[in-house]
Amino acid sequence: MRPFALSYARPAAKSSTSTPYSYDATRQLNVLPDGRPATCSRAVMLATGTTASTAGSKTHFDD
Repeated sequence: MRPFALSYARPAAKSSTSTPYSYDATRQLNVLPDGRPATCSRAVMLATGTTASTAGSKTHFDD
């Protein structure tokens, strides 16, 4: 028997963009090609932006 979801699942489309950083599992952070943390690069920070969850502020008045 084949699960219903597999009838409609498709592989994710490959992105044509590349990131100027990579993940370093030993340091557990994103690093630039020269080894510096990706947060040191103003250009990377401006290009990637930030996100923030508002779930806490919606449910708790003291957040």
